[in-house]
Amino acid sequence: MINSVEYFKEKFDLLQHANKDSLLGSVHQQAFNAFRTMGIPSVKHEEWKYTRVGSLFNKEYNVVLEQKPNTISEKEINAVRLPGHEEANELFFINGIFSFGLSKILSSKQLVVISLKEAAAGEYNDVVSKNFNHSSNYLKDGVNALNAAFAQEAVFIHIKKGQITEHPVYIYNITDTRSGNTFSQPRSLIHVAENAQVQMVETYIALGHSQDFTSQVTEIIVEKDAHVEYYKIQHEGRDSSMVSTTHLRQVGKSYTHTVTVSLDGDIVRNNLNVVLDAEHCEAHLYGLYFQKGSSHIDNHTVVDNVKPNCFSNELYKGIIDGDATGVFNGKIFVQPHAQKTNAYQSNKNILLSDSATVNTKPQLEIFADDVKCSHGCTIGRLDEEGLFYLQSRGISEKTAMALLLHAFSDDILSNIKLPAIKNYVDELIEKRLEM
Repeated sequence: MINSVEYFKEKFDLLQHANKDSLLGSVHQQAFNAFRTMGIPSVKHEEWKYTRVGSLFNKEYNVVLEQKPNTISEKEINAVRLPGHEEANELFFINGIFSFGLSKILSSKQLVVISLKEAAAGEYNDVVSKNFNHSSNYLKDGVNALNAAFAQEAVFIHIKKGQITEHPVYIYNITDTRSGNTFSQPRSLIHVAENAQVQMVETYIALGHSQDFTSQVTEIIVEKDAHVEYYKIQHEGRDSSMVSTTHLRQVGKSYTHTVTVSLDGDIVRNNLNVVLDAEHCEAHLYGLYFQKGSSHIDNHTVVDNVKPNCFSNELYKGIIDGDATGVFNGKIFVQPHAQKTNAYQSNKNILLSDSATVNTKPQLEIFADDVKCSHGCTIGRLDEEGLFYLQSRGISEKTAMALLLHAFSDDILSNIKLPAIKNYVDELIEKRLEM
């Protein structure tokens, strides 16, 4: 089977038959129409200029569209659990489909986890209707549209009003490729109610040695006085490709803090949108990408200042080795009514080989006149003077490089506020620095 528009239309028609009269059914149909119109993005699409994903859609995959019997053993699940899982809520997606059977909810007094269908048909109908697929306002491409069209098995997560989750939320995206190449499309809508607080960690795991392609979308709505920490860790392997979207919409005065760490993969595209849709919102965005071999990482960020008196701070750092390529495209929008905006953006890169490349493009689009905004980027080599100094003190070149690169990464790692996860990422970086 070769994936194509015709193939997806056949599968979509089967799924849509049972949902066409529902709220979600109409959204799915609109999204699929958008997919047919836009198709798979190519280099002619400005936002995909440096990242070619067309080849990913021309491979043979197992495409999972509905829940199937679990084929992953308890031993295999235990092997991929994150540190601190004993005291965490754990949510599992298997091949893009949410598994209620594998998931574990410890904070049941603070946390509601149900299917998006159930949420749309019940008391959360208003939240779903106002916010589901809001990311399509910012991502005008066929990949995002296709995910929305096939989001029949999406999950809805609700953090209750005034509640501080006692335990962090760990989200595992597991792709089982042992029976062949696999294409999956996990989808989540997360609602953090007024004065609620939550810490979330999302990670990706591939089982098997065939190729996998994940197109994932997580939309998060943050209400007044809410506090959200979100950490994304990507290190599936060289046979894994991904288009991952996190869409944060702050609809009340609130605080968000995101850290994205990308350490492996074939082709990886991360979209992070933060919409500051209320006065006095605050957002912090941090990212670290460390690629080698022939891997390709593309980080696209958007901070949209819709309302006045908002603050955002963004720092992304990259280390590129071998024949790997890196892309950073960060946009800050300041809308006409968003006076008194403070927005800062920085991207810094180190190239470790002559064949490593980075394309970086920080952007400001300002339509207000009383703002403080700045952006900048750097691309360079490892500090030769620092390297020489350490070697002159009897430290080997390999160890000296590792020390300098770890110090370069520390600005990002220090912003992981969950100690168990910070130590875990530290260990991953140390292993990578053994090179």
